[in-house]
Amino acid sequence: MLHENKENIMNKENIMNTVLSNKKADLAGPGIGDYNELAKILPSDYRSLLSEKETQQAIFQVKRFIEDGLCRALNLMMVEVPLIVDVESGVNDMLDRDGSRTPISFHISNDRDKHPIDAQVVQAATKWKRVALKQFHCTKGEGICTDMRAVRKDYFLDHDHSAYVDQWDWERVIGPEHRNLAFLKTIVKEIWKVLVGAEHFAQEMFPQLRDERYPNLPEELPFLHAEEILDMYPDLPRKQRETQILQKYPAVFIIGIGWPLKDGYPHENRAADYDDWVTDTGRESGKPTHGLNGDILVWNHVTKRRHELTSMGIRVTAETLQEQLKLANQMDFMKLQYHQGIMNNRIPLSIGGGIGQSRTLMQLLRKAHLGEVSVTVWPKILKEMCAQKNIFVLE
Repeated sequence: MLHENKENIMNKENIMNTVLSNKKADLAGPGIGDYNELAKILPSDYRSLLSEKETQQAIFQVKRFIEDGLCRALNLMMVEVPLIVDVESGVNDMLDRDGSRTPISFHISNDRDKHPIDAQVVQAATKWKRVALKQFHCTKGEGICTDMRAVRKDYFLDHDHSAYVDQWDWERVIGPEHRNLAFLKTIVKEIWKVLVGAEHFAQEMFPQLRDERYPNLPEELPFLHAEEILDMYPDLPRKQRETQILQKYPAVFIIGIGWPLKDGYPHENRAADYDDWVTDTGRESGKPTHGLNGDILVWNHVTKRRHELTSMGIRVTAETLQEQLKLANQMDFMKLQYHQGIMNNRIPLSIGGGIGQSRTLMQLLRKAHLGEVSVTVWPKILKEMCAQKNIFVLE
């Protein structure tokens, strides 16, 4: 009997170690990570509802609808955005806090290296936008929106992750009184109305997109904190928790991404120097919660998988920036221009986010692969796999 009890204890410990290991691995980054697994996931009975020509027509019409809608709903103006930035500026988005997603860096030997520049290709315009608010003289309640292009070389290239990234990166000036969950939800609801409206707009242009196999986005978007989802599925890693919650809600905004949850792990690693994931929001939520940021996730009825459309949040203050950098062991960032700007109140308080253009178009146009709505590089194995499954990948 004692031997059996020891075995049971050991089995439980092994199971718990596996669960914790899976949760830790789930923080490493996006993507499926295995082409054999991807081959099983891509739909085998796929036929695009739009021809190649119709797809291109829809892309540009829907993009314009969303850009105009965002600008109206959030009081934004469209502005130019950089593809490359100076390393010393510190405005490049590091995407995480474990150093696993590094930007492409290169040296510009300007004037025979008399006036050189060390530059990086942007991974996102998250921090640049906040600085740009001041450059464009935006006041409280005003903001900017960009047609951003970036390169993320460290992603595993699958059906919804590519090295080429396109986003509507937007940012808006706020006051101290807006740094709360209620205001965050108000902004999210406005964005959601634009996306739902874009789906209806696309279907008016191309009625064949109304297909009973692919239900429309819900009119209302539920809000759940990452802690609540962990309580519902305590033994599952993050991506599996998201998959499960999307069986209950076909779309959801998950609040509080970055702060360690009850199990000791954050819902996902989030960079320490843009979204505020450390602020205590327990007074508003009535629970032990942190974070003024989140993600919109939807269920993709074509791929039958979780599908992230946007990440966004209220940005860090001087105090929360310092706290988050300490937690991320990145205090050396404090010397960079962007971080000094926040510490010395030279950069306005803001809220902002990045809405994936190709991700959104993939969802609204009922596509199985990002490569159907954007042109980039894909490995030969993936292109062959798509061709076998009637997925037309642009080249």
